[in-house]
Amino acid sequence: MADMGAFRDAVTDWANGGSGEAARELAERLGVRAAVLLEGPSDLAAVETLAARRGRDLAAEGVAAVSMGGAMSIARFAAVLGPPGLDLRLTGLCDVREEPFYERGLQRAGAADAVYFVCVADLEDELIRALGTARVEEIVEADGDLRPWQTFLSQPAQHGRPRDQQLRRFLGTKKGRKIRYGHLLVEALEADRVPAPLEELFAAVGAAERG
Repeated sequence: MADMGAFRDAVTDWANGGSGEAARELAERLGVRAAVLLEGPSDLAAVETLAARRGRDLAAEGVAAVSMGGAMSIARFAAVLGPPGLDLRLTGLCDVREEPFYERGLQRAGAADAVYFVCVADLEDELIRALGTARVEEIVEADGDLRPWQTFLSQPAQHGRPRDQQLRRFLGTKKGRKIRYGHLLVEALEADRVPAPLEELFAAVGAAERG
């Protein structure tokens, strides 16, 4: 049976120059009506975790959350998922420094009406501020990363840096760590502490699903 993972793979193939036939077939079979454009897999992990916490099955709602592998891919993915391609309703998240790529890319793809939400620095920054640095350090320790974290803090480049910046940098120092913490940090959030960009994204996705 076809699943949303297969659809995401087909979309990525299409965005990278494939025919798009498989993506079109899967979109119809799965009833895909909306897509959430995300910069990378850690953002995808966060979105999927929050959906699970809220009892939402995005795939069953016809919503495909897609990791693009970087903000500079926005035009290609918007072209295959938006009006020129599958004509899905588009939403997304981006880092503040990547907002110009989103704006230009969506316009170039003919999807300027897409709604996206901007994180102050990036999603990790939003989550760290929502939880507080002390709570994030507790999560780091509970996940078995205390020793790597202490080693990281001992590096001269980290001396004197604000704790939130140190944590953000630490999450990106090992392959797969940002993805794992994308799940863990969202899992630890209090219900009323979800960062605004994520909250707004889910509200927009809900509106798209109802429409």
